[in-house]
Amino acid sequence: MPRMRAVDAAIAILEREGATTAFGLPGAAINPFYSAMRAHGGIRHILARHVEGASHMAEGFTRAKEGNIGICVGTSGPAGTDMITGLYSAWADSIPILCITGQAPVAKLHKEDFQAVDIASIAGPVTKMAVTVMEAGQVPGTFQKAFHEMRSGRPGPVLIDLPIDVQQTMIEFDPETYEPLQVHKPEASRRQLEKVLDMLGASERPLIIAGGGIINSNASADLVELAELLNIPVIPTLMGWGSIPDDHDLMAGMVGLQTSHRYGNATLLESDVVVGIGNRWANRHTGALDVYTKDRKFIHIDIEPTQIGRVFAPDFGIVSDAGAALRGLVALARERKAQQGLPDWNAWVKNCAQRKSTLQRKTNFTQIPVKPQRVYQEMNLAFGRDTRYVSTIGLSQIAGAQFLHVYEPRNWINCGQAGPLGWTLPAALGAVQADPATPVVALSGDYDFQFMIEELAVGAQFQLPYIHVVVNNSYLGLIRQAQRGFEMDYHVSLAFENVNAPELEGYGVDHIKVAEGLGCKAIRVREADDLQAAFDKARALMSEFRVPVVVEVILERVTNIAMGAAGIDAINEFEDLAETAADAPTSVPSLTL
Repeated sequence: MPRMRAVDAAIAILEREGATTAFGLPGAAINPFYSAMRAHGGIRHILARHVEGASHMAEGFTRAKEGNIGICVGTSGPAGTDMITGLYSAWADSIPILCITGQAPVAKLHKEDFQAVDIASIAGPVTKMAVTVMEAGQVPGTFQKAFHEMRSGRPGPVLIDLPIDVQQTMIEFDPETYEPLQVHKPEASRRQLEKVLDMLGASERPLIIAGGGIINSNASADLVELAELLNIPVIPTLMGWGSIPDDHDLMAGMVGLQTSHRYGNATLLESDVVVGIGNRWANRHTGALDVYTKDRKFIHIDIEPTQIGRVFAPDFGIVSDAGAALRGLVALARERKAQQGLPDWNAWVKNCAQRKSTLQRKTNFTQIPVKPQRVYQEMNLAFGRDTRYVSTIGLSQIAGAQFLHVYEPRNWINCGQAGPLGWTLPAALGAVQADPATPVVALSGDYDFQFMIEELAVGAQFQLPYIHVVVNNSYLGLIRQAQRGFEMDYHVSLAFENVNAPELEGYGVDHIKVAEGLGCKAIRVREADDLQAAFDKARALMSEFRVPVVVEVILERVTNIAMGAAGIDAINEFEDLAETAADAPTSVPSLTL
């Protein structure tokens, strides 16, 4: 049996499991692991500037491409605690990432040793598994179990903590005979799926809610096939956006208090039977439950048993992988179509399409400073169907989800539940590393952008080019809007007179100089009519220099984006609505009034 250090066995397992890209920072307690990576040579490593940034890069890497599992590596103590936000955001959105930390020697774990912290206990609530490995002989089995946990059932993150002496202990391990454990995913039975079709058959106005579980299970094509076979409209959740193309006839819009379409909310309120697949009824999707659930029946299909009934009790629940359920429903629907035909929901589909072609928000504003709605209109014109958008939280993300268009699964990468500021930039770098062939456009407000702006240097160093659109109103815009209910505007302004950049006229931080100082290119835009030229220039700079390119748009200071505080029937529309096709020229479909 071959003998090697425990860390050499760990690296061999990463290769056998197909996880060969890591993001992180070396340090004393994790240096043995880094020496194993160096000796092996088959693990690509991206050196981050902050360990939280590395964890978000791992998330972006996982989210961007089917089958990926991003790895985040850091030393003991603060490196592990820096990872917690990344673990939380991955756990909340069912994203598998593997975080590996160094640790003090086993004999000193209870002696308050330098940078020794019980990271496994800290990480436990936001991981599927968090463990400090105390015996070197358990390292192979721990890594094997980690991959099994990340891939089985509801996906999620794992943390493995490795004391420095455990890393260096010699063990017997044969990489050639190592095999990954079989992944377990529950599957709906035929009887359960028959009941789903029976309940749909008794409805007049059915809907499918397509959640992120459909994208996680790589079942978007199955969703579209089922929707077309049954002729039932689909409402994707924020995490499921892209599972059906925005311009598909059966794409009925998004629903919610914030990242929603007027026509999506209206259609949900007209429905009578709703099938949720791979979704979790998030509160910003449902709003007030009495409004959301009134006068309609619900079917809920989810891979995690404890999700069924967590938010509200459905009329029928099924524990199943989304892909397995969709494939089963497609096969069963084909059978019924051949034997007895399927219900005719043509009138309902036309009704939904009519709402989609009339209930639009205005985007074609001409004011200077620029209104944010116009920025998204210009982005729709500038970026193609294959564009992958990355964003996290704030008015920029909310408005982006209301106005941008997504046509493919994994082309909307968004930290949906946790929403940490700073997530966008490192996640975009991870997405570029995962899939360099797909153009990446990140979207941030100025505050999100400033949180982890140092990671731009990673994009420059490792040649990870993408376009980062920064909509700058020098405000914590979402919090300012939320403070309206308290009749205050308190500590949410980022504006100040920059003594080094008076041309900013009080907008504070000079993002252009900072970006250039970090090795990237940057463009500032003050008028909407200049946006197309700026995007063209950004593409040219990205191609020439192979670095991230920032396009900063100076916005009006105060804009309120459409949203509600309670029910989806009471959304506040702060701006003008579209009255003609010219008011929303990039809407899908074109406005017909």
